[in-house]
Amino acid sequence: MNVVITGATKGIGKSIALRFASEGFNIAACARNKGDLDHLSDELKEINPAVEVYTARTDVSKKEDVYKFINGTVQKMGSIDILINNAGVYLPGKITEEAEGTLEKLIDTNVYSAYHATRAALPFMEGGKKPHIFNICSIASIIAYPGGGSYTISKFAMLGFSKVLREELKPQGIRVTAVMPGATWTDSWAGVDLPHERIMEARDIADSIYSIYSLGPTAVVEEIIIRPQLGDL
Repeated sequence: MNVVITGATKGIGKSIALRFASEGFNIAACARNKGDLDHLSDELKEINPAVEVYTARTDVSKKEDVYKFINGTVQKMGSIDILINNAGVYLPGKITEEAEGTLEKLIDTNVYSAYHATRAALPFMEGGKKPHIFNICSIASIIAYPGGGSYTISKFAMLGFSKVLREELKPQGIRVTAVMPGATWTDSWAGVDLPHERIMEARDIADSIYSIYSLGPTAVVEEIIIRPQLGDL
């Protein structure tokens, strides 16, 4: 079984890759930094030497890079069973004050990357044993908050994309899940002065995704909200 993960070298994406590799899934991973990809590949092989790993340096904001990654995955692995659209960037700010081009950058990276990856991957998922697409959205997909700016717009769009995809793919038997985590320890929170327990661990998101995938073929979790026990920050 082959899992494709965008933005797989850090935070939630990396935890997902490690979780599925520990269960014997082959991993195709992309990110912008080759050194990070090489390190991830070594970690995956340490966890499970039997898994096949394919990595590709990819700028997901560029359509041609996304298609190249998906096509390279298929050439290496033959098919795609699970697609996890995780890649994204967080840029805080107010719509009225953020730098020119912020919305475009966030839409390209957070939304168009998933759109293009999904369109490229779908022909290689149809007819699979248990095909599943996970779209990593955010609490910001359902709640606007001060300073969220264009990031929130992009995450609302990501949830909308997931809802449409769910309806379209029902007849093909491809399950679609929108995952909406609250504050989770990733690079976005680097350097913050907060008690560790106020922010979730990325491995908890990964465990949730694996559990959702493990459901029987007649059930699907369409949307899941995961928050810190003490609530949003």
